[in-house]
Amino acid sequence: MTTNVVPLPVSYLKKRISVVMVSYFTGPSLMEAVPAVLADPDILELIIVDNGNTVSARQRLWALAKSERRIRIVQGHGNVGFGRACNYGAQLSKGDYILFLNPDAVIEKGTAMELAECGDGLTRPWIAGGNLQTVNGVEQRGARRSELTPLSAVVSFTPLHKLPWFKSIHLEHLPVPDEPVEMPIVSGACLMMDRESFEMLGGFDERYFLHVEDIDICRRAKLAGGEVYFVPEAKVMHYGSTSKARIVRVERNKFRGFVRYFWDYTSHWWSKTLLVLSIPFMYMAIMGRAWWLSARKPWLE
Repeated sequence: MTTNVVPLPVSYLKKRISVVMVSYFTGPSLMEAVPAVLADPDILELIIVDNGNTVSARQRLWALAKSERRIRIVQGHGNVGFGRACNYGAQLSKGDYILFLNPDAVIEKGTAMELAECGDGLTRPWIAGGNLQTVNGVEQRGARRSELTPLSAVVSFTPLHKLPWFKSIHLEHLPVPDEPVEMPIVSGACLMMDRESFEMLGGFDERYFLHVEDIDICRRAKLAGGEVYFVPEAKVMHYGSTSKARIVRVERNKFRGFVRYFWDYTSHWWSKTLLVLSIPFMYMAIMGRAWWLSARKPWLE
């Protein structure tokens, strides 16, 4: 495992904010996301945990690192999963605030500070999530979500959510609030904690390889007496699904994550029984979409 060792500058910032970015064959959007972070003077450093990238992408990253002292690159560990890589980057970081940002998320100047200032008024362990937007400036699905249960998962991933007596966990169809609001779940694509909150929670649960780790850490923060907030002014343009990864494999990891999550947070024998009975429906809902997409676009497979 290697990391560039260019010394960090002494911080003159009123809030020391570190950005941790985990990249796995991200594609061209990586070279938009990185400069956007560096364009924000509020950010102390950018730690890029390279779980896997092309030779040309790595060459461009190292060229940037040579000219920009705020970049640190970690390589050589292979694809260890999203949560584990986030934890490793956080452990290397120097900031008092840690912003976990996807490598296909182009952050607006001032967004990191909006999240930090929101967090300052919250009870630890706190989490603040950004307002993910599409390239057209519309709120993206998944930026804020209601509580996840086995039933709400089945409803959200099937056409059931279109029926009037069912509700999806996704809230992007609701008006964007005028100020930060408490939320059960915010997206891991742009998620901030302060260092004390991160240490209180023990970081992300590394049993989740990809997906659901953000849902889990939001749940644990609330169970620990902390607060989770969605910050509408913390804007990020998020491409989404840019990594060169097989969609069937990605969705299978998502399915496994949901099953683990529900098993961990159901305590009664009858609720675990209902979970077991609902597994085939969740599997078909999640994997059915993956198979359909891979059939339409074979290169995704």
